[in-house]
Amino acid sequence: MDLKQIHELIKIINKSNIGEISIEDKDGKVTIKQKEEPAVTVTAAPSHQVYTTAPAPVAASAPAAAPTAAVPEAAPKADNLITIKSPMIGTFYRRPSPDKPIFAEIGTEVAPGKVVCIIEAMKLFNEIESEVSGTIVKILVDDASPVEYDQPLFLVEPAK
Repeated sequence: MDLKQIHELIKIINKSNIGEISIEDKDGKVTIKQKEEPAVTVTAAPSHQVYTTAPAPVAASAPAAAPTAAVPEAAPKADNLITIKSPMIGTFYRRPSPDKPIFAEIGTEVAPGKVVCIIEAMKLFNEIESEVSGTIVKILVDDASPVEYDQPLFLVEPAK
């Protein structure tokens, strides 16, 4: 990994809620740790999004309870709903570019293979496709927000 790539990783980490990342390749291992933010700032983050899993590893033990509390609140409503989750760490975008239409909104019918969003990771834009058929009933992440691996993005009511 060259110095330019490391600088890009640092920029991405600084813009996200990721606390630490380690990358290992044939040349060696790089670990980047972000400073812990004050508890007030970390606790305020979950109020902007329904799901935020990123603050949990970064935060102290007391604020970490807030993100986990948000998950059980949404779970009872979603007993028959399917969750589309992020397959990677990156930045979530609802449209391919600012002048293009949104991929998926509440009420949009999705089927396996239909693109529902884009996740940008290290300047690569990855189209995320639905693996289920149904109707989107909730969008769990704000546009241009950082997302973690396996973070819920959409709730889908399965097709009957």
